[in-house]
Amino acid sequence: MENQHIIRNIIVETPSKPGNFAKVATAIGMGEGDIGDITTLKSGALTTIRDISVTSKSKKDFEKIISNIEAIGNGVKIQAISDDVLKAHEGGKIAMKSRYDVRSLGDLQRIYTPGVASVCMEIVNEPDKAQYFTSIGNSVAIVTDGTAILGLGNIGSVAGMPVMEGKSVLLDQFVGLSGIPILLDTSDPDEVVETIKHIHQGFGAILLEDIGSPHCFEIEERLKAELPIPVMHDDQHGTAVVALSAILSACRATEVDIKNARIGQIGLGAAGLAICRMLMAYGVEDVYGLDRQEAAKERLLQYGGQTMNSLEEMMGNCDIIVATTGVQGLIKPEMVRKGQIILALSNPNPEILPSEAIAAGAAFAADGRSVNNVIGFPGIFKGALNAGAKEITYPMLIAAAKAIVDYTRPGELIPNPLDPAVHYIVARAVEEAVTKQA
Repeated sequence: MENQHIIRNIIVETPSKPGNFAKVATAIGMGEGDIGDITTLKSGALTTIRDISVTSKSKKDFEKIISNIEAIGNGVKIQAISDDVLKAHEGGKIAMKSRYDVRSLGDLQRIYTPGVASVCMEIVNEPDKAQYFTSIGNSVAIVTDGTAILGLGNIGSVAGMPVMEGKSVLLDQFVGLSGIPILLDTSDPDEVVETIKHIHQGFGAILLEDIGSPHCFEIEERLKAELPIPVMHDDQHGTAVVALSAILSACRATEVDIKNARIGQIGLGAAGLAICRMLMAYGVEDVYGLDRQEAAKERLLQYGGQTMNSLEEMMGNCDIIVATTGVQGLIKPEMVRKGQIILALSNPNPEILPSEAIAAGAAFAADGRSVNNVIGFPGIFKGALNAGAKEITYPMLIAAAKAIVDYTRPGELIPNPLDPAVHYIVARAVEEAVTKQA
């Protein structure tokens, strides 16, 4: 994993004089590190101690950062280096807990036997009451086969569990839903579909996560057709919702009419194909895709999209470029056409740096750090469950994207995902879309 980004916390002591922390920040920057949270642990008359979160591209780069800080001298000292990411995951990030305190025999009789039998019979007589008297209507199964975990690839579902737990935390914290990870030991579409069909009754919705292309397309389509509850592959449609929001915000900032623009999508994996389909559902007619695999381009053609033959052709003819290839530096500055909107969304290393795209003549440019998937899926599932929806449709997804754009402040591409209001605004928009469809 040498090429994977690492996050460490560096405890640094500096003399309490102006300019010393700036030297530390410069040392980190010279090592190509990215500074995150900074916490002042001690502020004394003589020295100040800070806990600095630093992200680096590799272990080698991190070692360079440490050397740079140690070379400052003049009282600047590294007191400790910690891995707060690993600490945060010790024991896991989630747990199933009771919402009811059992403090007396009466409590026990109400929540278990004999009282619970009457609730069971209520559900026998009226099955829909399970949505009210149990946690089913508030629960989302987060299902993965581990074949496309973040940027790590096919590392298996158990190694992907920290990601699934993270999704659970976000559903809980942002919209009050219970996310339950389901780790599969098979990638066979038939087995995946049958497994989910057999367990779906315990959940209000199914969130497919980090399932690779192309089998993710078949799995989602079959489950949507065969299950009576909402099913969504977040890597496809959650990403597409946020991408559409970002494109609409960029068009608003540059006064471009998206429906009259020619849009090129580079990379037609799960996210890329879904972005194309979302754009077409929104009403964009000129949507073009490019991928090294002919099968991927064929899938786009089947959905009504168009294709181009080369990166040079796409860069030369499209007004808006969206890239989700995972290939760092794929787009060269000389390919950029003046006035283009470029969203190079591969994270952490974009196809072209926004600064390079702007310098080459782009009217607007952003990377994956500015387009966070987290802003979409919690509210989408909350709204679908609140409305009692049986499926997640394009009108619901487009309503979510529009709500995100409407809530975006001038100068931002999308809202801050830590803003709790945005998730409930998305949920309400989705719920209203369901009502309009009824």
